[in-house]
Parts: sequence; structure tokens; C-alpha cells
Amino acid sequence: MKAKRTFLIIILFLVAGMAGCSPSMNQNDNHSSKGIKSEEENQSPEVVKLTFWRNAGNSAENRVYEQLIAGFQKENPTIKVEMAAIPFREYELKLRTELAAGDNPPDVMTIDSPNLAAYANAGVIRSIDAYMKIQGGIDDIPETVLSGMKYNNEIYLAPISESSTAMFYNKNLFKEKGIPFPSEDPDNPWTWEQVLEAAQKLNDPANGIYGIDPGKGFGEGEGPAYFKMPLLWQFGAEILSPDGTTADGYLNSPKALEALQFYQDLYHKYKVAAVELPPDPFVSGKLGISIEGSWALGHYTNNFPNFKLGEDYGIAPLPKNEQQAAPNGGWALGISAKTVHPEEAWQFIKYLISYEGIKKYVSATGDLPARYSVAEDFPELNEYPKNIFLVQSQKYSINRPATPVYTVVSTTIRELFEEVGIAKVDVKVAADRAVRKIDQAIQQMEEKQ
Repeated sequence: MKAKRTFLIIILFLVAGMAGCSPSMNQNDNHSSKGIKSEEENQSPEVVKLTFWRNAGNSAENRVYEQLIAGFQKENPTIKVEMAAIPFREYELKLRTELAAGDNPPDVMTIDSPNLAAYANAGVIRSIDAYMKIQGGIDDIPETVLSGMKYNNEIYLAPISESSTAMFYNKNLFKEKGIPFPSEDPDNPWTWEQVLEAAQKLNDPANGIYGIDPGKGFGEGEGPAYFKMPLLWQFGAEILSPDGTTADGYLNSPKALEALQFYQDLYHKYKVAAVELPPDPFVSGKLGISIEGSWALGHYTNNFPNFKLGEDYGIAPLPKNEQQAAPNGGWALGISAKTVHPEEAWQFIKYLISYEGIKKYVSATGDLPARYSVAEDFPELNEYPKNIFLVQSQKYSINRPATPVYTVVSTTIRELFEEVGIAKVDVKVAADRAVRKIDQAIQQMEEKQ
């Protein structure tokens, strides 16, 4: 765990360090040095080549990107887009390294939105603020979505789709225990106290049945932060100060400690959650309530066709305490600071995030669209159960902290919930330790700038 954390920090500050030593990272300098062409270059070739890097997704996503590129090139015959779909586990390291120190960085790339601040702070991607405000149709994009595309109040990324989570519940187990089904109204969720009451009735550890998995267990990567930060927000807590300079007084605030204590009690006081669960416990009837991503609908439909929505399980909005809060964010599009074709790169992005582009993407993938207008044209998104994900994304979602040290924040949140949920560490001790780790990373980053 320590080795992985150190590796993430080294890569993060490699990118940040390059921002201070490379004269080409300043966007204005880049535009003047790269944008001025010689007389020979002004007789530019008929076709401009753009390189486009993205993390390799599932087959539907890969196919629709190929279709979108073909459509763009048909409308723009003087621009050729060469796409590289890079395996997920390799993508982030390869992209950061190439943007910071490589000779051939991509012109356009996908960036996971919580990592935006690291790229923008390092100066390795261009602000697209002016493009988006004039040509990007931002009035058609929910502010909850658009705010995740910003750093220092400037737009750096353009969204295609969004994500959300919801509370899935096993109807068969609810019926057996005589528990009323939760509200399906995305504006009227159960409280966490109601969820706890139901989980206690569902719980039957003697038969291997547990009441709830409150945050997708304990895993690696970005999943823990994505699924567990909402619990803190729902209790009214924040991760960082509004200016992003400290976690002290926020991640260890009384509201944060209340959320962490509630989470710990699910495992150790009420024992309605288990650190280890069998494979597919929700489908097999070993788990009553599970917090799942919007993509879980497709997973259950495709892989467990006999486990049917409406018959065997239902979906409800995420629980609330002080407020409703859901996670958002996803892979969005950015432009390299080193590109010599910023106008063409924007034309490509504008095509992808257009009404037609997003509609084609959503039709193929089933993801939540980043535009109101596209969502309105999909009846199923405005009906149960997908309306729950959509409304939460548009009205109640919160962005993960926009900080250049986000990778440290993400890792620290994962470790915090492991300490609280698995090891039963005192929540104040664990939260204070998490604060020190994050604040130390912020201080080190500031010293390097």
C-alpha cells in the first residue's frame, strides 16, 4: 500500500514539477511559439492530423468512438483523427508522462475529471474556457456537471457523459422481512436512519445474509473515493477547504466524524455490513441493500438475466442525512498545451460534445448524457429507474475536490475508510491522520511551485 501511494505521489509531482521548468507549458507562450508558422508551413498540407488518446473502454464505447470519428472526418475532410485506445491500467501513467516530458503528446485526450486539477495546474492542458462559452452550448449542461470541468474558474474539459450511483435493494428479502420498499422519488430519499432500520431487519449473519454494503466494499483505484465521499457529503461534511489549501477542519470536522462513526458502526456496532462478502451477494440473496453505479443496470441485465428489475430488485435514490448528495464525474475531453492544431482539436471536441455526438454516444453506451437536451430525448431516462440516476446527477451531485494533489486525496480517503471500517480505528484518530497526509501533500506541492 505504501509503495503504491509513493508511486502515485511521484507521478503527480513529476507532472507538477515539469510545469515550472518547461517554458512551453505556459499557454500564452505556447500559442505564440507554436502558433506562428513559417511561410512554408502556411502552405499547410491538405490534411491536418490529430492524435486522440483515450482509455480503452468496453466494446460499445470503442465502437461508438470509431463511428463518431468517421462522422467527424466525413464533415471535416481536411482533418484526420488517429485514435489510440490505451488499456485502463496503463493509461494514466502513459498520458501524464507524455504530456509532461514526451516529444509526441496527443492533441486531444480523455481525462478522468477528478484528475483535472493536476493537469491544469501543471500547464500541460489548454484552457478551453473561451471555446466552451462561445461554441460549447454550456447553458445545456447542468452546472453540477460543468463545475467538474473547471479549475480556478476556467473550463478545461468538455463532457460527453456523466455517472451516478443509487441504492439497490433486494425485493425478495424485503418481502420476507415485511419491510416496506423505499421511495423511488429521486427528490425524496430515505434517511440513513431508515436504511439502518431496514438493514437491521434484513441482517441474518447465521445464514450468511447481511443488511447492507454501504460503499462497494474495500477495493483499489478510484472506486473507494467515488463511492465513499458521498457519505461524508450527505452528513454535511467537506473534504477540503473551499480554496483547497487544507483538509484540517473539514475532513476531521464534527460532521465528518459523525459520518465516519456511522460508517464504522454499520460494521462493528450493528454488524449489518461485512468486510468480506461472497461473490455476487446481491444477486444470490446474501445482501439486502447495495450502493451501485448507474452501469450496474446493464451488468445485471446482461450477466444475470433471471434476476429481474422490478421483480427481484428495485432501485431508490441514495440515502440522505443532512442533505442529498451523489457523486458525479467521468472521462471528459481536453486539449494538450503542446498541440500545434488547437483550432482543429477544438473542432473535433465540439463535434463529440454536440447534441448529435452525445446522443449517438448515449444510444450506444447507455450512459447518462451531459446535456439536458439529449436527456429529454430519451424517454427511459425520464422514467423509473434511470430517472433516479439522472436527477441525482443534475440536481444533487457534488464533484470530488479540484486539487492538484487529488491522487493523494483519493488514496487517503480509501485508507481512511479502511482504517475506520476494517481496523476499527478511532474515527478522530483516523481522520486526523488523513488530514495530515493531505495537508503535507498540499504543502509539498506549494513548495515546488
